[in-house]
Amino acid sequence: MQPNYSKKIICLASSRKPGGRCVAGKEVLVNGYGGWIRPISTRDGAEINLGERQYQNGREPEILEIISIPMIGPHPRVHQRENEMIDSRYYWSKEGVLSWEELVDLVDQPTTLWSNGFSTYAGNNDRVPQEETTTIQNSLWLIKPSRVTICVAAPGADFGNFKRAVRAEFLYQGIQYNLKVTDLIAERAFLANENGEYPLEMESYLCVSLAEAHTDGYCYKLVATIMTQQAIVR
Repeated sequence: MQPNYSKKIICLASSRKPGGRCVAGKEVLVNGYGGWIRPISTRDGAEINLGERQYQNGREPEILEIISIPMIGPHPRVHQRENEMIDSRYYWSKEGVLSWEELVDLVDQPTTLWSNGFSTYAGNNDRVPQEETTTIQNSLWLIKPSRVTICVAAPGADFGNFKRAVRAEFLYQGIQYNLKVTDLIAERAFLANENGEYPLEMESYLCVSLAEAHTDGYCYKLVATIMTQQAIVR
């Protein structure tokens, strides 16, 4: 028995999500690159668990790897229209690796990162009211921002929550953003440091995502991947 079809993508996100990962990338076509694809599971949270995202040799896909994923069919959810349901009976397979120099060909150039003007106490332009997401066509972007600074702090300390978090502050199209980071590799690297601000002096790309609606009625903007040539982040 064969899957309905397979999609080949360049992996641009494999970020932390309750119960697993949120994996996403751009489709690899015969003559270039297509739109975004977010593989999802059949579970309510749509997360991809370890067994579902493995290659046959037990490895997990890494950022910039070209991977082939067996699919059941498209499964859009409100503003996350890139979602496609995986066929979990099959392994994923590695088809190649995109070079750092080629990454620039995949950059998106939206005029803004969805609606702005809605911020949390710790962030800046980091959420969108759920009712404003019904007309959104893309919930993923690969951008090349300027003045990226990684911030490590315990944003809820004043409210009795002393857990530390990693956020990315950056300028994009003249607008300042401060978004939560869900990139596991970047999170671990920067949580090993003291609280503070860490400017990224090297060339940087960010994969940003608009998550599903939270119970508070907002959809949150997240930095799913931080990509640089320095090993500390990627």
